[in-house]
Amino acid sequence: MNILCVGDVVGSIGCMFLRKMLPGIKQEYSVDVCVVNGENAADGNGLTPSAAQHLFDSGADVITGGNHIFRRQALYELLDTFPALLRPANYPSSAPGQGVCVVDRGRYQVTIINLIGVVYMEPLACPFDSLDMLLKHAGNPKFCIVDFHAEATAEKKALAYHADGRISALFGTHTHVQTADEQILPEGTGFITDVGMTGPINSVLGIRPEQAIAKMHGKLPVRFSTAEGPCKLNAVVMTLSDTTGKTTSIKRLVIE
Repeated sequence: MNILCVGDVVGSIGCMFLRKMLPGIKQEYSVDVCVVNGENAADGNGLTPSAAQHLFDSGADVITGGNHIFRRQALYELLDTFPALLRPANYPSSAPGQGVCVVDRGRYQVTIINLIGVVYMEPLACPFDSLDMLLKHAGNPKFCIVDFHAEATAEKKALAYHADGRISALFGTHTHVQTADEQILPEGTGFITDVGMTGPINSVLGIRPEQAIAKMHGKLPVRFSTAEGPCKLNAVVMTLSDTTGKTTSIKRLVIE
């Protein structure tokens, strides 16, 4: 089984590039399930219902979120009603939506879990405890992919080792910078610290460079907007064993 995990889609320009490239990628790698992080897919960050529909129509089977997933209140109803649109599971239960879904392909089912880190982020529920509870509640599924939306690289890797052998793979999101550490951990869990982003190449994490400079240099509030120009798509494709559910290969993708 082949799983494609696509890095944070940034703005309408990232959405359009995803739609252009994703069908060919899925065909080339015989993708069975495609997971796309979409929490920044709306211009100005967050996710709108129309942007979410665009991602699904482009070929995403599951959309995962992060710290911007609740930015647009118009999305709340869709979070509550569409199982394949996820928000991090370690938000309070009162928050709209769910953090887990199951992609049912008949002969197999793939559990997708969305979590968010707490190091340099909001003081939410412990992602380690949350993952343990979710796996127990799901009956320790054979095929299980985790999107861990976190800032600290150590937190991402620690959670992956914590779950090694109990999940198929964990991929990190949030920093928008693809890391070169794709690997299979000792007990068979695939891992990459951050899968990267899908959006404009000449940007600071998808934002116009001059705006990022003004914010960091001048220290005053700046209204960010998505950069323009050529785009890239960052992703990883992982092959899972039909017998064990563990990762047998993992490959980084950079599509321009």
